[in-house]
Amino acid sequence: MTAPLTPEPPARPQAQDGFILVAVLWILAALATLVGIYATYVSASAMAAVAREEDILADGLAAGAVELAAYRLIATPKEVRPTSGEIGFRRGRAQVLALFRDESARIDLNAASKDIIAGLFVALGAKPEAAADYAGRIVGWRTAPAGGSEELPEAYRDAGLDYGPRGAAYVHVDEVWRVPGLPAALLAQAMPFLTVYSGRGEVNAREASPLVLAALPGAAADAGNGAQEGTPPVPPGTTTEPGESVRVTVRVTFDSGRTRTAEAVLLLRDFGEDPYRILSWRADAAAPDLPPPPPRAEARR
Repeated sequence: MTAPLTPEPPARPQAQDGFILVAVLWILAALATLVGIYATYVSASAMAAVAREEDILADGLAAGAVELAAYRLIATPKEVRPTSGEIGFRRGRAQVLALFRDESARIDLNAASKDIIAGLFVALGAKPEAAADYAGRIVGWRTAPAGGSEELPEAYRDAGLDYGPRGAAYVHVDEVWRVPGLPAALLAQAMPFLTVYSGRGEVNAREASPLVLAALPGAAADAGNGAQEGTPPVPPGTTTEPGESVRVTVRVTFDSGRTRTAEAVLLLRDFGEDPYRILSWRADAAAPDLPPPPPRAEARR
């Protein structure tokens, strides 16, 4: 008789089988990480593409709003031309709002008198003696030296500067930062009320801010006299006629919630083929005069 066959015991797993299992798990984890990274990259790329598209659209919409404001003003006779106003429209998934205001609502660094510039600093909190000194320095920058002298003024030498005043008109309002001896904090407060594009020594009484009107010589006395007589005060150094330059501030609000702003200063004058020229253009400019954007509409379910 043959002895019955006994089943062989199952083979024990080898150590290398466990190593292979661990390697496979590591590979799967790496693949999952790569998939996650790729998904994040695709999502970020899509969002960047949308943002880039909105940036391009915003540039075109802002330019269109500026042109609409310009042609609205040009189409109106100057004697009845509005000195401020707004234009709003919707295009695609964006809402556009543009405000325009006569540039002579600001104080012109090249045309305003020393007293008006000093008055602005006083209205901002400076002492009259210091304000007069600051205004003198600002006027000195634009004033040609007497007798063509090329000697460096004392204020510039004391400040360790290797340049002197221009002796000609300011080319940009930021050039006032090159004038030595002006307190930075005070000058930063004054910047929103200054311009180089008005070309007028007077300010527009209809559009100037109360602070600018308070900067005019005799404004406080005139206000008191007007209150006593029951008539609205008319400070000296003002005008009610619209000027040839206008500032247009634009905000583009997308349905996604993103906003873009732009600011342009236009010269409204007959240049032959062109009825106006752009003197200044700033993208993403501060727009304190614009009202807050409307709340974002909730997505439809």
